[in-house]
Amino acid sequence: MAPRRREGAGAFPISVEPPRTRKPDSAPLYAALDLGTNSCRMLIAQPRGDQFEVVDSYSKSVRLGLGLELRGRLSEASMVRTLQALQACRRKIERHGVRRMRLVATEACRRAANGAAFLGRVTRETGLRLDVITPEEEARLAVVSCASLVSRRTEQLLVVDIGGGSTELVWIDLSEVPPDQRARSIMRLHAGFHPPPGPSPVARVVDWISIPLGVATLKDQFRDVQDDAARFALMSWYFEEQLADFSPYNAIHPRETFQVIGTSGTVTTVAASHLGLKRYDRAKVDGLRMTAEQIDRVIREYLAMGPEGRRDDPRIGRDRHTLIMSGAAILQALMRIWPTDRLSVADRGLREGLLYAQMSADGVLAEAPQ
Repeated sequence: MAPRRREGAGAFPISVEPPRTRKPDSAPLYAALDLGTNSCRMLIAQPRGDQFEVVDSYSKSVRLGLGLELRGRLSEASMVRTLQALQACRRKIERHGVRRMRLVATEACRRAANGAAFLGRVTRETGLRLDVITPEEEARLAVVSCASLVSRRTEQLLVVDIGGGSTELVWIDLSEVPPDQRARSIMRLHAGFHPPPGPSPVARVVDWISIPLGVATLKDQFRDVQDDAARFALMSWYFEEQLADFSPYNAIHPRETFQVIGTSGTVTTVAASHLGLKRYDRAKVDGLRMTAEQIDRVIREYLAMGPEGRRDDPRIGRDRHTLIMSGAAILQALMRIWPTDRLSVADRGLREGLLYAQMSADGVLAEAPQ
């Protein structure tokens, strides 16, 4: 059954990851793979009316960028872990007979001196050909994946994607777009941040920035600071300093028309902790709106636990406990400086954007009424 659309969200693909592999019907299958600094993640999906439905998925913490900040190169151990994960992805692609796919790599392969050589090795050993995408395309795809979470009241939108090696922020002005067209106008940005003028008002990208600091690289910057609380404070203030050239930084807008959407493992983990989930439930997390006070309370809990407590907390998970405080430092900095006290949580991102862009280009998604 196709995933249900949020009320007032517009007609856009909303993925739902099933607990197990589902046998697809005759509709064409598409794959989207995101190889990041910390994780290798893939979705296989098929169009379902004006949405898409996930048939199979894969997610593995590979820590490809481990030590990259120090050495400037991908380590052999990191590359071997990643190759093993990519072999698992290849087997899923072959099992489902997927013919249309977009497989991409992001910040770790952009920055590493041996990044291009590693991707050549990926092709030789797995048969998969990964493209290194630009920071702009990475930001653009994250934005379109979040379109259905945009409130009809939103006139100024900030989409934040906290990755392993970089953080992308996109500021969008929707004030000239009618409320019932705002989500759809954001979806049109998949082809570029500055679409040609047309008969209808468009979402206007005021500014965007890609900061080469994510949960892994920011943690590495302060690896020598022993005190847990001091390290967290330094990371948060250091990240805020990197936003000085982001033009909307000091902009003032009414709180009721300003919306921040956060998409990342950090944001969803903080949300799961707030909800007290010992077993992650995407249906409860995706689309949740958290106040700044609720976010701060969770972060204070993390600090009070210390490294050992965070390692054993089932809400955080063993794959994320070493990175959650650097992600929380980024999140706290963002909430400190923008004119809103709420954050919309998005359990979606680059993979969903990749799927939408492919399906849209092929014309296999039905056009839904406004």
